[in-house]
Amino acid sequence: MRAIQVLTTTGPADIVVTDIPEPVAGPGQVLVEVHAVGVSFPDLLLSKGQYQLRPEPPFTLGVDFAGVVVSGDGFEPGQRVAGVGGYGGAAELVVGSAENVFGLPDAITFEEAVALPMNYLTALFALEERAQVRAGETVLVHGAAGGVGTASIQVAKGLGARVIAVASTAEKADYARAAGADDAVLADGFKDEVMALTEGRGVDAVVDVVGGSLFTDSLRVLAPQGRLLVVGFAAGEGIPEVKVNRLLLNNVDVRGVGWGAYAFAHAGYMGEQWARLVPMIESGVVKPPVGKVYPIEEFGQALIDMDSRAALGKLVVRLRD
Repeated sequence: MRAIQVLTTTGPADIVVTDIPEPVAGPGQVLVEVHAVGVSFPDLLLSKGQYQLRPEPPFTLGVDFAGVVVSGDGFEPGQRVAGVGGYGGAAELVVGSAENVFGLPDAITFEEAVALPMNYLTALFALEERAQVRAGETVLVHGAAGGVGTASIQVAKGLGARVIAVASTAEKADYARAAGADDAVLADGFKDEVMALTEGRGVDAVVDVVGGSLFTDSLRVLAPQGRLLVVGFAAGEGIPEVKVNRLLLNNVDVRGVGWGAYAFAHAGYMGEQWARLVPMIESGVVKPPVGKVYPIEEFGQALIDMDSRAALGKLVVRLRD
């Protein structure tokens, strides 16, 4: 069967499609015929040997996958599912843990489904578990046109929050509005715009997947007892530092968001999250925006596009029709 593999950790340009043996599901596992796989930041880091997981090459990429069950505990053959793992999902047949594979509502396509496990469960963990966002609060989302950004917009709306999106271009701001944001502003000068939109109060939570030079102004737009959620550093400008006196002055918090480390270490947690997410899907508030869909041979190009921050929504690789 075909799989998208890293033979040398020299970056996405050197990713290859190759034949590997078909896997066999064991106890507590599910064998899935994969139709689509998501393109994720961990894939980019894995291709460069820079991720916290360091598998020995050759290994298969792919964090999120979606397809049809062949066999496995707790699922019916032919059932439509999405799943998530540390890597290994970008192959025509994948074995996943039954705890990390989820039945799909009928309204979701396979291309949409591969945005759900990592991006939307990360957003739910960030906003509900780490920030305790409540209905009526205001959430600011950086990098709002990307995969985690659009997921954060929709999950925040599902929790009853007002959402202000921050994007680097007018096109991306429009994309964030289409994903569900109540307001959208450009990153350049966002602090003053956000303070005007909130009548000087600021926001209750910031979802920051960008970091870099935006970080300090993100602290400045927090309302009293606001929470800044550190999700990633897509700006590539290094890891920002916080002067803790800023936290004291306005009783604000900076909170780390490491969904994978938490979720994979707590049995049953992803299933609980999925149960929270399904009503949002069924209500229509969660509808993952899919960006470009690539053929299997262009997985490396998809990672290059994501690395250049050219992506809108979730980038997807289709393995079969």
